Amino acid sequence: MKTTEPDPSPSAPREDTRSLARAQWLPWLLFIVVLALAAWFAYRAFWPKTLGDPVGTTIVAFEKQNRLTVFSAQLAPVVAAEDSRLLGLVKSRQVAVIPSRVDYTLDLSKMDRNRLIWNGETRTMDVLLPPLAVGKPNLDEARAQYLREGIWITREAQDSLSRANTRLAEQQATQQASNPVLMNLARSAAKDVIRQNLSIPLQVAGFGDVTVNARFDGEAQQPQPAR
Repeated sequence: MKTTEPDPSPSAPREDTRSLARAQWLPWLLFIVVLALAAWFAYRAFWPKTLGDPVGTTIVAFEKQNRLTVFSAQLAPVVAAEDSRLLGLVKSRQVAVIPSRVDYTLDLSKMDRNRLIWNGETRTMDVLLPPLAVGKPNLDEARAQYLREGIWITREAQDSLSRANTRLAEQQATQQASNPVLMNLARSAAKDVIRQNLSIPLQVAGFGDVTVNARFDGEAQQPQPAR
């Protein structure tokens, strides 16, 4: 009796072909991956980094703050007021010591590109600040101390003396806050705040160790040492 051998499976040659194709493409795939990685590292190492606009970065930093309080002065005006009633027959006097706080602020909404100068070679930002604003005194009348003189001080007289002393304390605190010593301290504090507030955003933006020079309108620009 004649025995018939089974035909070989037709899928076997196809599997061999696929295995051979994968074996041939694998080295090329690895080569392409290595080449892409090499190109990427070369780009990072040698291609010049494109940074943003340092002036624009500074403007954005200013816009986020708008009005900035840079210094506060604690004052204690000593004022006195007098009151006279019944044709001058009843007189009273009140001396008051009223603690006050005055804030010094910068209006950063006035900052624009004309007030900023960037030197790329020295990585220096020159900032021309607007005038410092002296705020309205904040009187702490809850901690005020009063000394009243008079034989008979009516409620109306006392209220009148307190109103007069409050008005005088505001005027005196404003005058004290505007004296040259406090103004110089406030300007120095403002420059320090601006330097700190701008150095960090510029460093984060990729400009490295940046020097920020701040001055007010009318002040001479300080010469910078050579790097």
